[in-house]
This record gives sequence, C-alpha cells and structure tokens, in this order.
Amino acid sequence: MMRNVYVAGTGSTTFGKHAGRSIESLAVDACAQAIVESGIDRARIGAVYLGNFISGPLNGKEVLAGMVAEQLGLQGIPCTKVEGACASGGIALRHACLMVAAGVCDAVLVVGVETMTHASTPEVTSALNCAMDNEYDGLSGLTFPGLFGLAWRAHAKQYGTTREDIAAVVIKNKAHGLKNPLAQMGADLTLEQICASAMIADPLQLFDCCPPSDGAAAVVVCAKNLLSQSPRTPHIRVMASVQTSGSARISQHPDLCSFDATVHAAQQAYKQSGLQASDINLVELHDCFSIAEIIDSEDLGLVPKGEGGRWAAQGRTGMQGDIVINPSGGLLAKGHPVGATGVGQIVEVVWQLRGEHANQVAGASIGMTHNLGGTGVACTVHILGRDA
Repeated sequence: MMRNVYVAGTGSTTFGKHAGRSIESLAVDACAQAIVESGIDRARIGAVYLGNFISGPLNGKEVLAGMVAEQLGLQGIPCTKVEGACASGGIALRHACLMVAAGVCDAVLVVGVETMTHASTPEVTSALNCAMDNEYDGLSGLTFPGLFGLAWRAHAKQYGTTREDIAAVVIKNKAHGLKNPLAQMGADLTLEQICASAMIADPLQLFDCCPPSDGAAAVVVCAKNLLSQSPRTPHIRVMASVQTSGSARISQHPDLCSFDATVHAAQQAYKQSGLQASDINLVELHDCFSIAEIIDSEDLGLVPKGEGGRWAAQGRTGMQGDIVINPSGGLLAKGHPVGATGVGQIVEVVWQLRGEHANQVAGASIGMTHNLGGTGVACTVHILGRDA
C-alpha cells in the first residue's frame, strides 16, 4: 500500500563561500532548520539520506550521513550517503520518498551538501570529471564546459539558436538571483557584458557557467498522519518522484541537443502525477550552463523542441512568462554546491507553493524540479503540489 508523501519542513544555508566551515556543520545547520520547521519530534525520524558527490576527494570525508546524524542526535537509525554526480540530492530525496510511501518510515530527513570553494580550480575540475567515463571521454581531455560547448554548437546548427538567445537565459537567471537571499551571484547583466566575459570552452563564456559553491539544503518528508505536528500550511505533497539513467559516455548520446534520461524522467513524472506539462507553473531545472537550461526545458516538454532559446529571448520563461524557469536564479546565479543542488531546488519550490518565496511566482500551485548528473547518466524529476 503506497502512501502520499509530504514535505513538512525545509532548511537551507546560503550558497556561496563558507570559509572555515566544515562540510558537516553546513549540513547540520540546514537539517536543524528543517526539523524545527517540520514540528516533528526527532524520535519519529526513521532514516537519513544525504546527497553528496565529491566530499572524498575535496574534503577527505565519506561517511557524512552518519556524522551529520550523530551531531543531530539521530542515533541508531539508517544513515545513507547517496551519490549520483550532480543528481545526488535529487536521488537522496527519491529514496526518502520511497521509504515513506512504502510505510517503512513515517518521517525521513533528507540533506544535500557540498563544499568546493576551498579547493583550487584544477582540484575541482578533476573531482567533477569523476562524473564522466574517464577511460573513454576523459582521455580526450574533455571537461563538462567542453561537453556543453559542443551541445551549444549542435543546438545552434540544428535549430538556429543564437548567442543572443542563450544570453537571455543568463540575464534572466542572474536577475532572479538578485531577489533570492540564498543566491551567490545575482547580477544585473547586459548582453555586452556577457559577450565580453572570458572564453571558457568556445562558445561558452564565463557568465554561461555556474559557479562552484559551498552550501547545504534539507527537507523532512513525512506521511500525512504527521502533518498535524507541522505548523506550516498549505501542505505540500510530492506528486511524483522519478529517477532515470542515461549513458556515461558522450559517444552513446545520439543527439547532444537532448538527454534521454530527462525525457524519460519527465514522461514518467507526468504519468505518476496525472498531470501534463501545461499544468506546471514553475520549474527549478539544472542550468549548470546556459545552454543546459534551453535543452532541459525542451526535454521536460515545457517548451517546444528547438524553441528554448527563442522563448527565453521573448521573455516567455521569465516571471510573467508561459512557464517560469528558475525563479531562484538557478545554478547560474544561486550557485552549484553539487550534492546540495537537488535538495535546494525542492526547498525553493516548496517556498513558492507556500507563497513564501522572496521572488514569488504569482498563483503558483504546481512546481517541478529537475536534477541532471554527469553526461546525463543520472536524472531525477519531482513534481510538487499544494494539497487541496
């Protein structure tokens, strides 16, 4: 018997630089916020899932879930660190939802965390490259900016997407970030400033790339019978929680203008929730690079194929648009502490659906999150809604 799953509590640090903070202290901070907000007694929390990708190479710490739980006073319960490259946080949430839905636990704590800014650029690049098949793609010297530079060229050739179209994504998301107190790099940018920024992997320039970040985000998910202990209303239900996989090798992707894992995850999420793409009011999607937002929006079925860039340029993905994409500022402005991103997206959508967000989408009742890892090797899509 599958039960409905609700988000009872949320918590988040700012995303950015947290010099001198240990990775577990950031996670504990976000978790404590989520537990207090949920109103659920800690004794009712039956498991902890922690999303993280590169704490081993960058922090020398791998058993974070148990470390964080111990500091929170949650002892003796299952504590699991979940890894799925940039989708780690989204996968952690899905595991928690399954535990509650199956009746194994009535409440589960989910946290995503990463610290990156203390490390050098070569160290971060090497760690992030663990998300690709290094016996094949890695030998070519390819990095993720290089991959998405290739995707940009493919999209431009196939659909006529222009530099101006892609810059519109950057301008929009950076502006959204100015209104989000959690965001690292909100800015009021012009096309000229974007075009004048440093070249990273032609045609990707500096402002087309999300910044490495430190940060943590957490949620408590629970069964409906525990909602009476939560003071927050309206209640937010997880209407769909989906995880899919794709190839870790770039050569196995027939079209760099699309990631099959995203397409399949979206299709399953719509079926699971009983909704259609047109029902979604806002989405927090994985804009690790500006072109990624365009490809993701099309793969999720929110924007017609090949039209993502033009929709951005026309304002159709902004705050007054047909579908509001990344009102938080997305990864481009908020930052990308890899393991925390997927859970951070959930926190942002929950606040939107409660009507509590600093950059509020008017009338938001249905929200989606999309978390993509590596070369599309792992993907999660969640749909959340206000309970009637």
